[in-house]
Amino acid sequence: MFFDLFDIVFPLMFFLVFGMIFVTFIRGIKEWNYNNQQPVLTVIARVVTKRTNISRHNHHHNNHIHTSTSTSYYVTFEVESGDRIEFHVPGKEYGLLVEGDLGKLTFQGTRFISFERER
Repeated sequence: MFFDLFDIVFPLMFFLVFGMIFVTFIRGIKEWNYNNQQPVLTVIARVVTKRTNISRHNHHHNNHIHTSTSTSYYVTFEVESGDRIEFHVPGKEYGLLVEGDLGKLTFQGTRFISFERER
């Protein structure tokens, strides 16, 4: 009975995990393609808020556990119409931005390109 259940569950889990990886890959390609088809826009915007997302990863290797972390940086901008847009930004850019900064935001679809602060 145990082997019969294993023969069913193992392939099912394999295809489920493979399917999730495949769907994530396809979504990434679709977003990349969508962004490439959008015009590059430059608008006046204000930095409204900043946030980070820290992910922790555990790796098992030769009976040792290695832990690593990665940080993703996000900034929310408010444009003149009052609409707010959040972008994933590079860490260097994140560190230079301050809430309340006003300037020119350049983006393409959901892709952040740059923010040039007004002087």
